[in-house]
Order: sequence, then structure tokens, then C-alpha cells
Amino acid sequence: MRKTKALALAALGTTLSMGLAACGGTAGGGGNNTGSGNQGTGASGTAFNDAYTKLVNASDAKGGTLKFALTDEPDSTDPGNTYYAWNWNFSRLYARPLMTYQPAPGEEGLKLVPDLAEGPGQASEDGKTWTYKLKKGIKYDDGTEVKAADVKYAIARSNFTSELTDGPKYFAQYLDAEGYKGPYKDKNLDDFKGVETPDDYTVVFKLKAPFSEFDFLVANPQSAPVPQAKDTGLDYEKNVASTGPYKFESYEVGKQLNLVKNENWDPSTDTTRKQLPDRIEVQYKQNADDIDQRLLNGQIHVDLGGTGVQPAARAKIVGKPELKNSSDNPYTPFNRYAMMSTKVKPFDNIECRKAVQYATDKVATQAPWGGPLGGDIGSTAMTPTTVGYKPFDLYPNGQDHKGDKDKAKASLAACGQPNGFETNIAVRGDRVKEVQVAEALQASLDQVGIKATIKKYPSGDWSSQYAGKPEFVHKNNLGIMIAGWGSDWPSGFGFLSQIVDGRFIKDSGNYNMMELDDPTVNELLDKGIQTTDTAARNEIWSQVDKKVMESAAFMPFVYEKTLLFRPSNLTNVYVHPAYGMYDYTWLGVKQQ
Repeated sequence: MRKTKALALAALGTTLSMGLAACGGTAGGGGNNTGSGNQGTGASGTAFNDAYTKLVNASDAKGGTLKFALTDEPDSTDPGNTYYAWNWNFSRLYARPLMTYQPAPGEEGLKLVPDLAEGPGQASEDGKTWTYKLKKGIKYDDGTEVKAADVKYAIARSNFTSELTDGPKYFAQYLDAEGYKGPYKDKNLDDFKGVETPDDYTVVFKLKAPFSEFDFLVANPQSAPVPQAKDTGLDYEKNVASTGPYKFESYEVGKQLNLVKNENWDPSTDTTRKQLPDRIEVQYKQNADDIDQRLLNGQIHVDLGGTGVQPAARAKIVGKPELKNSSDNPYTPFNRYAMMSTKVKPFDNIECRKAVQYATDKVATQAPWGGPLGGDIGSTAMTPTTVGYKPFDLYPNGQDHKGDKDKAKASLAACGQPNGFETNIAVRGDRVKEVQVAEALQASLDQVGIKATIKKYPSGDWSSQYAGKPEFVHKNNLGIMIAGWGSDWPSGFGFLSQIVDGRFIKDSGNYNMMELDDPTVNELLDKGIQTTDTAARNEIWSQVDKKVMESAAFMPFVYEKTLLFRPSNLTNVYVHPAYGMYDYTWLGVKQQ
């Protein structure tokens, strides 16, 4: 069974090659639970960027209310129907997948550890079967025990139903379940052959082909169990069956979510989470600048969206040493970029896409993120924090990245649009920085005759109804879409597959917004994920990156850094590299 061990370890191998530079965060926290606050007071004895490398303000004190705020609303609180990075982090408060990440800053935080499972998956000799044993005695918040069939059902509903559109569909693509119609159309779970449950504590995944990073895949929230009898479809998000330290108390969709302690959570089965606050409150659809002010005033603790403070708060924090010493400026796993739709004219012509690449003032599009403080100017799809990254620049656009009008106009002539053309730029309207990026891009394109109109859409339905819905994109002539992406797990495949694989283009919840369907890219992704040798696999990811950039449909702006704020009364603060933000499951609050 030598190959079995090689395949199982291959999933872990990528983490061991990543240094501290591969860690990052995108979150903000501040204030106390009383709302009185003390602006300018940071954690005593801490320094700038401390939480990037170590645990800050450690405490086991329990009690109080941890308060979050978000500019819009989540795609869904359902662990099987979400794809925002902050939600994959936050959902761990009430949902436990088979595997998860070590709770630690730096390189240690990139190592996988068992969660629901007793240990890593055991791969068959041919690499097409992965087996997990569940820990016994893990219970839902109603006191019933988690069974293997609940994990099987969770995979079935999240990946094989047309109703749940917002999460990834890795399992649907890679499990050997041809013809399965999903549990909403076929209620007999025995007909789902992609996952087998020979007993109550064994889950066996049957794959079409070897998948060397499968342990990473089952660390996503879609492997969190769902009891079939409690599944209410799209309404399941209103009262998720909890296996984590917290459970739902109340949820007003689009307004507020309240969590309280789950008395049936057993810490002896869970070494990766804490249960410190008595309750957790989340307010949705809050103004971004108002969130920052409330953070600094102590009225809330964390900006749940995890994109860092806005320009006004950033200037205030950086300008005062006592505030700066209570902040962190880590690299994150995120690339902030624009995608050009290859199905919207004139961007079906590569030369028109190249014109945008050359015309863009990248310094101007970097500015909304905070200039160099907000990240390095990008030229590749993968970021420097991704295993397999190699630097290159196919579209050098003038001195100091400020745009090359001559190259842009030459490309316009080559695509048959010498005088420019009209298009639309789609952006999440509640994301202040993204709107400002769109405005900077609009100004750049105007210099070469490309007239772009900015269209703003809500982030809560961004992927299901707007930029992630190809029919809407085509109908509304959305030639350019401002977006951002972080790794589903820390490897080139975990970063690239969902946004560049043509087979992942979906009618809704589509993240390959450029609709790139390059057979070479697809074949390289398949080859790489079946390669057990880590070095060879990482080389393939760099080849994929190069092919994607050759399409000119992907235009990176910045390899993101964020500015996070951590006041003295927010405890157990550190940047978790796997999620690119503070670890939400460890946070506590000091009592006044």
C-alpha cells in the first residue's frame, strides 16, 4: 500500500513547502461588547503586525457578546451553499467538516487536522477511493448523534441539486455518480453511488480519477453533516443543524443572525475551536465606513466581510502610533482583479481584451486598496502566496504600471475598434474599494476611447443573480467584472480550478465569469490533480497560470494586503493563513 500513503500525504505536502510569506488575512476587529469603547486604545505591549505571526491578547475568559457587522448579507448561511471566504471561516462556529486546519498563525496554520474524522483519508492503491472514519459521540445541537449517512447526504444536496447554486461543485465533477439527480428529485440516498456508508461511522468517496489533494477538498464546509429529515432546501439556512460550539438562536434573512452556545458540543472531540463568548451577533447591510467607525468606537468587534478598513479609517490608524500598534498588514491569499467576458462583444476578440490590459493604470487601480499598503501590483492569476506561483508579466503596460496608450491603441486597431467601443463594468455596489477600482478603470479606458459604464449590484446575490449568471451577463452587456479570489485550499489547483476550468461554468453561481473554456487549461488541471509528486504538481499549476494569462481575459490589479484593527478587549486574535483573516472560532471579548 505504498501508493496509498503517497496519495494521502500528497494532500498535505503542499502545506509543508509554504513559508510564512504564504500567510495572510482579511478581517477587522475592534471595540467592546458594551458599546462605550475607547478610541485609540490598543492591546498593551503589542506591535504592528503582531497577530500575523503570533496569538495576541491570549485569554481563556468566557462570557460577553461578540459582535460582527457586514456590508451586505451572505450568499447563504447554509454550509453547503456558500462560497465567500469569510463564510467558510465563520460557518465553522456551527458546522464541522471532515477535515480542517490547525488553529495557528504562520506555516502551522496550513496543516490539515481531523475534525469530524478520526484522521486523514485513506486512499486506495489506485487513488480513486478515499475512506474516512468518523469520531464517535459527536452530536447535533438537538442531542442526536452524527452518522455517516448525514455526511453522504450533505455532499448529495450541496453538489447534485439545482436549487443550491452558490457553493463550489467539486464533488459533482469528481465523484463517480453519473446520472444521479440529487436528493430533492430522488429521495432514496442509496441511489447516490458516489459516496458509500458501509456503517454509521465510515464514509467512502468513490472517484472517477485520482485526486491527490482530496483531504483539502473535504476540509470545505460542504462535508459538514446534514440530517436528511431536517433539510428544508433553501430554507435550511434559517436553522442549520449545528455540530460546532454555537447554534442558531434566531436569523432574520438580510438583517441579523444570533448564535448562542451549543450545549451538546463536546470540546473533547474538537481541539480546533473555542467557545468563549456567551453569544455572537451579526448585523447585515451596514455601511462600510460606518462599520469602521463603530469598530474604532467599540460598538462592534469584527468586520465580518474580511476586506480590511476603508481609506478614512486606514489613514486614521496609520497616522497614530498607538492605533498602528494595534493593527496588522498581512498579505492575504487573495488576488483582486477584473475578468473580461469572452462571450460579450467585442471581448470575444482577444485583441480587444489586450487593449484593456495595456490601457489600465495599475497604480490607479491599486490606490483604492491603500496603495502599496493594500498590496503589490499583480501580473498573474495566482498570487505569491499560492504554491506553484512563478512571476511573469505578459502585458507590461508602461513605465511604473501607469498604462501604455500606444500599445492599447495598437490592440484596438487589431481588433477592429480603432476609435474604441462601449462596454459595462459590473461591480458589487456595497464594496467601496471595488467601486473605486471600477471608477479608476473607467478613467483609464476613457483615455483610449473605451467608454465604460459602471453597473452596481448587491454582493449577496452577486454570484447567483448577476455577475455569476452568464445569461444576465450576456443580456446586460457586462464586458468587465470586478472581482477577487482566494484559494479554496493552499495550492495552485485550490486557487485556479473554480475560476478557470471551462467545465465549471454554471448557469448560476458561476465564478469563471470570463467563461474561459480552454481545453489545454482543463487538461492541465486534470493532469496536475492526478500527480502525486508535489514538485511536479506545482510546476503544472504554473503552466495553467501562464495559459490563463495568455487569454488576456484575466486582468489582475493587486496581490492583496489588508489593514486589520485589534483593540485591547478583543482576545485570542491571530491571522489564520488558511482563511486569510482572523480565526473567528477563537475570538473572545474582555468584560468591562
